[in-house]
Amino acid sequence: MRTSDFDYALPPELIAQQPLAIRSASRLLVVRPGDAAIEDRHFTDLPALIPPGDLLVLNTTRVRPARLLGTRPGGGAAEVLLIHPSTEGSWVAMGKPGSALRPGKRIRLSETIEVETIELLDEGYRRVRFVGGSAEEALAALGRMPLPPYIERDAEPGDRERYQTVYAEREGSVAAPTAGLHFTPQILTDLERRGVGIARIELEVGPGTFRPVEAENPAQHPMHPEQFEIGEDAVRQIARVKRDGGKVWAVGTTVVRALESAAEADGTVHPGRRETRMLILPGYRFKVVDHLLTNFHLPRSTLVMLVAALAGTERVMAAYRHAVEQRYRFYSYGDAMLAYGAMP
Repeated sequence: MRTSDFDYALPPELIAQQPLAIRSASRLLVVRPGDAAIEDRHFTDLPALIPPGDLLVLNTTRVRPARLLGTRPGGGAAEVLLIHPSTEGSWVAMGKPGSALRPGKRIRLSETIEVETIELLDEGYRRVRFVGGSAEEALAALGRMPLPPYIERDAEPGDRERYQTVYAEREGSVAAPTAGLHFTPQILTDLERRGVGIARIELEVGPGTFRPVEAENPAQHPMHPEQFEIGEDAVRQIARVKRDGGKVWAVGTTVVRALESAAEADGTVHPGRRETRMLILPGYRFKVVDHLLTNFHLPRSTLVMLVAALAGTERVMAAYRHAVEQRYRFYSYGDAMLAYGAMP
């Protein structure tokens, strides 16, 4: 297995720069196992594709407006991306240029608020503190949505709502669990009326989700840590559907990583808040997740590899080629794929 096995050619114009006006207007590529034909569907078909008694698992994390723009003492531009709170009121952050985030240096965000770097951490992270105001005040007044680097425009006011799922709850991510962006309240209602269970968990998406795999052996790729939390109710729902012979459908790769990280070899999922660095590659034996709703991901990324681990590398890469030929919209604001787990 090589990283190049997960590469594909993507015309730049297929990278969605804006969301569709209607969330559920996205297309849905259905990828079943074996020799079944790849199906071009619409996202509104989803409720009819999930059998009654099965369980859909959502990631309810909310994206924090974590991008803060400022200036260096000499007048040059700088920016800070807040990742998560740390100790004694400080935050773990990233930023650029790196020279502006050395210990003791400050970035001015407004007339009153500055960010000072306290400590250099591993993998390009810094620990920072706020001077002249709190992080909460800075985020509320100055924070911008941290759109992915492949969206080549500044965040707009509409992104504050559109780069969130309709079921988002507690703030904590620097990227949206994008497979969920297609859902509307009506589709969730239609699923429940059909008898599909819906469970909710959290995984706080970090900036490592966009990090390309540079090693030719993907198993050597270092994964950044991400926090997740699975509650007692979700654990009970998963245990019940497994006991009754139903299937677990993960909405997004973040749900897959959280559930598989929390499970024992026999598929028993434990509740609680933990950290995961799990890298799922082809050959992995899934313990909880049966099927996956996901968006289209960057070439050579750990996310493409995860989807391939579930549905089969040849099958997934053929689906990506089909999506390019059929002019699907790619990445965070793009269309969706329903990937069935490969048959045993």
